[in-house]
Amino acid sequence: MVRSRLAAVTIAVAAGIAAVTVAAPPAAAAGDGAPVVTNGPCQYTQTPDDPPARPVSLPPDPRHTPDRGTVTVTLFTNLGLIPLALDRAAAPCTVQSFLHLTRHGFYNRTVCHRLTTYPTLKVLQCGDPTGTGEGGPGYRYKDELPTNLPPAPTDPTGVRRLYARGVLAMANAGPDTNGSQFFLVFADSALRPNYTVFGSVRPLGLHTLDRIAAGGVAPTPDDPAPVDGAPALRTEICLAA
Repeated sequence: MVRSRLAAVTIAVAAGIAAVTVAAPPAAAAGDGAPVVTNGPCQYTQTPDDPPARPVSLPPDPRHTPDRGTVTVTLFTNLGLIPLALDRAAAPCTVQSFLHLTRHGFYNRTVCHRLTTYPTLKVLQCGDPTGTGEGGPGYRYKDELPTNLPPAPTDPTGVRRLYARGVLAMANAGPDTNGSQFFLVFADSALRPNYTVFGSVRPLGLHTLDRIAAGGVAPTPDDPAPVDGAPALRTEICLAA
């Protein structure tokens, strides 16, 4: 479910079904040239109709994508540190892209633009330099979906899976549309297993997430008690390293 281009990152609840999505870019105009695609197994694909929010190249895509071990990246935010453990084995192409964006300063001086506090969806969403939920890196790449998530205890149908507290995952606009936006789960959430899990939040980072979540969602004139929107405590990634 996507609301509109102005609400590009949509976190919706309909009939008890929670989702985390990024709005798909508009269709390319007729006659546009074929997008550039890297030659390696990750096949990072340029999105000319959805240019990068900040100048950044396509990630490296070697013949063998590193697929072992973990890498630590720390988000230095104005509200505290959020150390992340990136899992190469779980999502090698995603980790490779995230490290590429981090090394090129793509996430520096960006805000985490969305917080959700639904009963079944509690996440902080970041990764858009424009702060609007519309921005991305100017490329997309394939899903690396989890296959071992347990059923969500809140879903008797067994369709949704448990994205547990501390999970680090990618937002998307549908199959194989990963870019730069990601979400951090601060309390157990129920989602269809359509979102690449590529790491976890370290305990120190969970303390920071708890502080952000405790501040709630910023009220608006139309919704004085929202459960979905900008964090009331402005959360800025000053540096990702």
